[in-house]
Amino acid sequence: MGTAERRGASRAGGARLTGHQSVDATDRDSSEGVAEPGGQETGVLTREAGHGARERQHYRPLWVEEPARRRRLPDPVRTAAVRAVLLIAVTLIQAMVAFLCTLAGSWLAFPMVISSVVSTIAATWGALDVWVTRQVWNQRNGVVSVPSSTARALRRERRRTRRQERAAERTQERIRRRGGTGQLSHS
Repeated sequence: MGTAERRGASRAGGARLTGHQSVDATDRDSSEGVAEPGGQETGVLTREAGHGARERQHYRPLWVEEPARRRRLPDPVRTAAVRAVLLIAVTLIQAMVAFLCTLAGSWLAFPMVISSVVSTIAATWGALDVWVTRQVWNQRNGVVSVPSSTARALRRERRRTRRQERAAERTQERIRRRGGTGQLSHS
């Protein structure tokens, strides 16, 4: 049911819509013409009384920027993904040219078929490269939070060495404060 049909349609209490709606207003913009249970309408007088409503058009942006749902891919993974997309695109173009050359009976058909096979192998390698690069990056940078993660073991080892270095520094500092005589007691 369109807006024009809605204006003349009767509501569930016998009320009819008689309010005027501006040309650029949408159904969600106004609540005029909503019949109350008592059979009276709301919003009709407010729209007619407020003549300046058309003059006060509110600013509505063309789009609303939303935050990204996923984080950006790491640089090595993104590079591998771009490389794979380019290889796949070239492979598809070569396959199409090989098909068209075969249909046309051109001498170029055989070399194009051979190059399409080679490109298919390269494109498969490119797609696998994206997957391997992503897995390696996750392992090295600790994104995967599983007990077998290499990154977790590396972090644990780094923490242990830092603790040992700090303990050695504290011991050296204590020796320097005492005068560095190497005495074990104050006797």
